[in-house]
Amino acid sequence: MLHFTCDLCGRELVACGDQRYVVKMEVYAAYDPLEITEDDLDRDHMEEIGQLIEQMEDMDPQQLEDEVYKNFRFDFCPECHKKFLKDPLGREASQRFDFSEN
Repeated sequence: MLHFTCDLCGRELVACGDQRYVVKMEVYAAYDPLEITEDDLDRDHMEEIGQLIEQMEDMDPQQLEDEVYKNFRFDFCPECHKKFLKDPLGREASQRFDFSEN
């Protein structure tokens, strides 16, 4: 029998017993279409690509990948599913903190 755990509260969920909700999220770099100008056509793009490759050689491969695309999958119990639908970005949770002005 398959067993799942709620990724938010940790409650154990049995595949055939408890209701379970799956949340999938994708985060990717958005590229808006560019308008090509005469200056763009006159630029040395090979030199720019070479400079980008040099910069990327010093970067962590995982960091580079995360800057372009990342996906997530979560299992939620019914209660956490309701909480998530009410506040998917977690804005309420971040506003609960009331710091003093010391």
